[in-house]
Amino acid sequence: MVRAGVTPERLVLAGAELADEIGFDAVTVSALARQFGVKVPSLYSHVRNSQDLKTRITLLALAELADRAAEALAGRAGKDALTALGDTYRDYAREHPGRYAAARRRLDPQTAAAGAGPRHSRMTRAILRGYDLGETDQTHAVRLIGSTFHGYISLELAGAFDHSSPDAQRSWTRIMDGLDALLRNWPAEETA
Repeated sequence: MVRAGVTPERLVLAGAELADEIGFDAVTVSALARQFGVKVPSLYSHVRNSQDLKTRITLLALAELADRAAEALAGRAGKDALTALGDTYRDYAREHPGRYAAARRRLDPQTAAAGAGPRHSRMTRAILRGYDLGETDQTHAVRLIGSTFHGYISLELAGAFDHSSPDAQRSWTRIMDGLDALLRNWPAEETA
């Protein structure tokens, strides 16, 4: 018998909180059962297994991040929008490192399409409309922006910038300046 008040939503939220504490990879149904003070099998009426739990945490994290990004982007364009999106991802990663790791987890195409992942892509493409890039170049730019944001954030979270100058914030600001300049001066594709 599951303890009163345990619902799939509460389990997923507790799993997300646990991910922020111990790391996303360490989250399991067993760990949550211990946290709720119940036996593992009693949670299987709410989640199929640890992979299902992790998928649900991923979907939660993507939705939270998309909501924050949409709010940050409202009324902004160009470099202001680019910086707002990057700052939103960076702040979320600092506040919720486990959820941030979950948001970068690969999902099967059907699950991904039903989640908030497409919202992230649409928001990034909306920013790029201000840079006058064609459809194919927008795809390249979306990949560049994602790689830059997530690469930098991952290195920063790992402490890679802790022991050198200038500080990480100054580098982040310069990187946003550089991305903006690159997007405004996107190179024409060479034809073979």
